[in-house]
Amino acid sequence: MAGEAAAAEARDIAEVPAVELINTVAVHLLSAAAVKVGLADDPQEQTDLDEARKLITALAGLVTAAATEIGDHHARPLRDGLRSVQLAFREASTIQDAPGKGPGEKYTGPVN
Repeated sequence: MAGEAAAAEARDIAEVPAVELINTVAVHLLSAAAVKVGLADDPQEQTDLDEARKLITALAGLVTAAATEIGDHHARPLRDGLRSVQLAFREASTIQDAPGKGPGEKYTGPVN
């Protein structure tokens, strides 16, 4: 039974276009980063800037690498969301990163 379920999932994923998968992963990274920088319901409990840095850097790498593959129509909102969490990270940080050294900035350039 478990083998059948795995085979069904593999067939389902095979039918999903790459653009949709990339967008889905990026939105999950973006949502998690937003929570970790304190943009969710309970910032006192959910904020974790170390985790946010990792998520934002991963998101920046994905968005930067995939932009030419997914097209501007899909990449623009992801870039906007990425910039928003980068700015939120900078605002939430008590110790400021140097320009170009913030999360994901090695892929996006300095965010201000």
